[in-house]
Amino acid sequence: MLNQKALEYKKRNMTIWNEVAPRYHKRWASVSEGPFQSTSKLVELVNICKGDSVLDVACGTGVVTKEIRKKVGSLGYVVGADTSTTAINIARKWNDKKHNLDFLNIDAENFSFSKKFDIITCQYGLFFFPNASKALKNMKNSLKKSGKIGISVHGKREKVPFFSNILDSVIKFIPDYIPPGSPDLDRFGTKSALRKEISKAGFSKISVKEFVFDYSPGKFENYWNNYMKYIAKPLKVKLNQLEYSKRKELKQMVKEKTSQYTIKNGNIVFPWQVLILTAKY
Repeated sequence: MLNQKALEYKKRNMTIWNEVAPRYHKRWASVSEGPFQSTSKLVELVNICKGDSVLDVACGTGVVTKEIRKKVGSLGYVVGADTSTTAINIARKWNDKKHNLDFLNIDAENFSFSKKFDIITCQYGLFFFPNASKALKNMKNSLKKSGKIGISVHGKREKVPFFSNILDSVIKFIPDYIPPGSPDLDRFGTKSALRKEISKAGFSKISVKEFVFDYSPGKFENYWNNYMKYIAKPLKVKLNQLEYSKRKELKQMVKEKTSQYTIKNGNIVFPWQVLILTAKY
């Protein structure tokens, strides 16, 4: 039953990512806004050298992959892997064609390579995997004995108010807003929880660093309207089904939560906690 739920979640999630990938890339990834301020930190912390072979798991639209490619040079080799065909297509177009750069459409929980990598990275992907333990074991099996991993995750929901301000409010009006069977996206949001999961997969010399980035979505109306504009269709349908009075009430609730992050000119400045882990094989 659990496997069936996981399969349904994966199928649903893939459909969503295929839909939102272009917007996600334009709004966040390609401009290093919000959480993507961490990209350079992740690449720096795994200490990539010229000539290294690197696998970027859940590469999305290829943002981290692009930075890795600059580091490994012409003698290195980089593979970006993701389940979303749309994201992979964007990644291929956005990254210049290189003889030592490949993008593959694969599932993080089910892959194997004949050659081992020096480094494996995974930015904002681990919490999406229903069986994160299996994905991590896959990564370990794909590393050289001297290899290392670098993983970025968002902090706990209260440490990322950009999301929690709206999500916590929406759930009060739409209890099934997050579909049943979805993994807890918050489960690796503390240093101890993230460290424990990576240790369980057999990695050693684990280090977790915390970063807090500022992100401004503009004034409240910008924040609210962009959220409504950029969310995936299934969520948009649920929100649109709310009665007008309930939508108005919801919006006011979010506005009140956001007031503590609003500065004198009316712009919102959110803190955005990110955890970056590095570990050895």
